[in-house]
Amino acid sequence: MPEKVHFKFDDDNKAASKLEVSRGVSSPSSRHTVANGAGPTNGVKRLRDGKPKTDLGLLAIKDGNTGVKARVASNASGNSGKGTPRQAISNAESRLAETKAPKNQKFLARSPPNGARNVLRARGDGIKKSGQDKSIPSGHRSTAAQLQKARESLPIWSKRLDIRFALRVNDILLINGETGSGKSTQVPQYLYKEPWCTRQKVKVDSGNGKSEELPVGGMIAITQPRRVAAITLAHRVAREMGSQLQKGSSSGEVGYSVRFESIVPPGTKIKFVTEGMLLQEMLHDPNLRRYSAVIVDEIHERSVDVDLITGFLRTIVHGDKAGRGGIPLKVVVMSATLDLGGIEAFFAKPETLPRYQPGTNHGKILLRHMPGYEFRASSSKSSRRTSKDSYSSWEGLNEHELGKKKNGVAIEYVQGREYEVEIFYKTHPQPDYMHSMLEKILHLHVQEPLPGDILAFLTGQDEIETLQAELESHAAKLIKTVPKMKVMPLYGALSAQAQQDVFEKIKEPFTRKIVLATNIAETSVTVSGVRFVVDCGKSKVKQYRARLGMESLLAKPISRVSAIQRAGRAGREAKGKCFRLYTESDYLNLDQDELPEILRCDVVEAVLKMKARGIEDVLAFPLMDSPKTAAMEKALIQLHMMGALDDSGGLTDAGRKMAQYPLPAALGRVLVAAAEVSSDVLIDIIDIISSLTTDSEVFLQPKSEEDQGVIEEARGDIYGPQGIAGRGGDIITLLTTMQRYASEKSDRVEWCRKRLISVRAMKMAMQIRKQLRQLCGQQKLLEDLPPPDPLPFEPVAPERAEVLLKAFLKAFAIKTALLGPDGSYVTTQGRNPITIHPSSVLYGQEKFEAIMFLDHVFTAKSYAKKVSPVQAAWIEQAFGS
Repeated sequence: MPEKVHFKFDDDNKAASKLEVSRGVSSPSSRHTVANGAGPTNGVKRLRDGKPKTDLGLLAIKDGNTGVKARVASNASGNSGKGTPRQAISNAESRLAETKAPKNQKFLARSPPNGARNVLRARGDGIKKSGQDKSIPSGHRSTAAQLQKARESLPIWSKRLDIRFALRVNDILLINGETGSGKSTQVPQYLYKEPWCTRQKVKVDSGNGKSEELPVGGMIAITQPRRVAAITLAHRVAREMGSQLQKGSSSGEVGYSVRFESIVPPGTKIKFVTEGMLLQEMLHDPNLRRYSAVIVDEIHERSVDVDLITGFLRTIVHGDKAGRGGIPLKVVVMSATLDLGGIEAFFAKPETLPRYQPGTNHGKILLRHMPGYEFRASSSKSSRRTSKDSYSSWEGLNEHELGKKKNGVAIEYVQGREYEVEIFYKTHPQPDYMHSMLEKILHLHVQEPLPGDILAFLTGQDEIETLQAELESHAAKLIKTVPKMKVMPLYGALSAQAQQDVFEKIKEPFTRKIVLATNIAETSVTVSGVRFVVDCGKSKVKQYRARLGMESLLAKPISRVSAIQRAGRAGREAKGKCFRLYTESDYLNLDQDELPEILRCDVVEAVLKMKARGIEDVLAFPLMDSPKTAAMEKALIQLHMMGALDDSGGLTDAGRKMAQYPLPAALGRVLVAAAEVSSDVLIDIIDIISSLTTDSEVFLQPKSEEDQGVIEEARGDIYGPQGIAGRGGDIITLLTTMQRYASEKSDRVEWCRKRLISVRAMKMAMQIRKQLRQLCGQQKLLEDLPPPDPLPFEPVAPERAEVLLKAFLKAFAIKTALLGPDGSYVTTQGRNPITIHPSSVLYGQEKFEAIMFLDHVFTAKSYAKKVSPVQAAWIEQAFGS
């Protein structure tokens, strides 16, 4: 079922203007139509035929009854191809039914003929018809049976045999599954009952010349870039499989693990994880012995963690498998908007592509299959493939190198749903996209009939909250004949439950859901009911400035990959429309894909993870895109200054401990430093770190100067009688807030409301606090866990504040500034001017001889956030140690 994306253009301004809000302002859009299958210009999507790449020595056979394609070994593969194709099918069927997964070696290639289709299905394509697990409640089984028809209607269903067979022959599978194809939920279900996905006891080299018998495999990990996607997908797959997924479950086949939250029942076969959590597992088990396969989903987002994961997986697949007892690890890489040529070259057997060098993939991937793409050769010497049936586009590698050699990589293309999405552009650039967004949403709500919810993409929480207030104000004035309006925000700082509510179908009658989201809604999970998408064309991007040692967070134009992903949200469940608040020419001038995060961020976390994983030469580690040498060297210097690396570049004991915490490297160092002092100091540091690592700010900002005065007075019990300066700035203020909240015996919600403190942030901080305390207890850093709350509040003495700030200086000595003669602050590293951010409790207060800041951002100018006063002598001491 191909996904049709129609670009509709029309020069009739009168017709187009009818689609705009008619409140005295005309904002005509351009609209144009192009048929499927046309040439590659003028924004046309070329549809792939969906046929699998024919493997060398294999013959594609089509089942006349079901239309399912099956592959049969030809006579190049021994006696399996003798006689007629039907005889070959029969022979292959009997061999497949009799074969079991051999221990300690890769499962031999077996073909799934039409007769063997039932054998494959019995291994896990559908819901069991008999002999069901009685431990699973009947309600779960009933839900799974109801969802089975929906599973069979997904485009990827017809590819299930090809996907399973591909991984019997190869260790690497790349899936280009278009939006709505079902790849995120279905692929793990197709694989978890495969013969190679069983737990096996094998002899594993322990590294000292001895071997021990250990279990290997039996579980599939699926990585997601965001925790909301991991949790939501896990619950969906659990329902489809009739499996329990809740805290305290005695058994279940589906689980998930995200930062500070994990539900992995005994017997879990499919485990959804965030990328960071899989990296955390790699620190304890570099060979990933628990897993038979790892599925890397949404790889096109190219976070730092996913780049590290692919590098480690490449090493496991092509390296010595002694750590896994000789059992190969299967790897599946999936994306909806990425030509997989460069990734194929990265994962191919090195001996088949001797000219390929990892580290320079970005900018060499050709997105021919995407609508609106126009290839612009970067140089006349480019040798990228451009043939219509080409499946790989890596620059400089010819068809023989990529298509004829057995490089160990299989590729499958899965077309999306057959739902049309109409794309509308503005005819003129919009000076204020927020105003255009408001008009477009109101117009759609008034003019478009139900059902049909609206998904609007904005850059951040501030814009979402502003637009939400305006929409809710208009909603109160709607007449009764117009549907009610339910406005729901969706951004990373929301609670898990609030995020989950957005994905559910709306229950109120005669009501339209309007979701205001950041790019968190671009991928993986379908927001139920959406038929209309409004895209502002921008997103906030972090950019690390290595020379200044700070990050900037600015709204920038998105890439075409993101624009296509956003438009695809409108066609997940039915025909839809996407309104882009920018012109078609602006779209065609967008970069084809995002700059990988590893090329635009501080890589100190990545370097620490590589070191902890046993990578000695981090500069030579194979990444799809390698950061500049200067950025890597600066990260090594920072880790050495923190005490994480010794003089020879090896990991110290402190560095090993830092890597074990699910925290940024600097905060991990603070935790280690506190443990070296005393348990009491460690408990206080855990409280501070818990407040710092929530998804949103603890202190909400007043909306007016009048409110500011009221809030200052209400927070008097937090700031203390000695004033802000005596309390140690933002760090000690956060500690006091945490301890005051924990000691509250009556109504914590009301306590937060009076002081304009985020209830959600405090609840999350308490959860993180509990997890960190347990982790420190397991590592013997805490002899005894503190007694349960509430405990009497005790103010932080100045002596204790000094000890805590010195612990933070162990990691943040490079983020300090000295007071200059003119009364401004100048950073100790780089001698650059810096200003205290208005959100800090030290803003507008007296000047100090030196300050320490935990965050350094650039918006209108260079700002220091999370600021505390320190002494210059402490900084010298920290650098000296």
